Amino acid sequence: MSAGGSERDVIFEITRVGDVQRIAAVDVATGIEVVVQAPASAALADVRALALKKLERALQEAKPRPNRPGTVA
Repeated sequence: MSAGGSERDVIFEITRVGDVQRIAAVDVATGIEVVVQAPASAALADVRALALKKLERALQEAKPRPNRPGTVA
């Protein structure tokens, strides 16, 4: 994924439940996760692109968290 010109590692988890697929996208560096749902008949490339766009938006809107004891930087 390219966000702001830098490459990011993203993990996708796709789970089919009946006629729906649930797609979770997690940014490895920040741990931010987004979830989208789509019909089971939707193309894998399309639902991954949708989840990636939602993740990019979430990363742009995320407020930086202060370093606290017990957190991993």
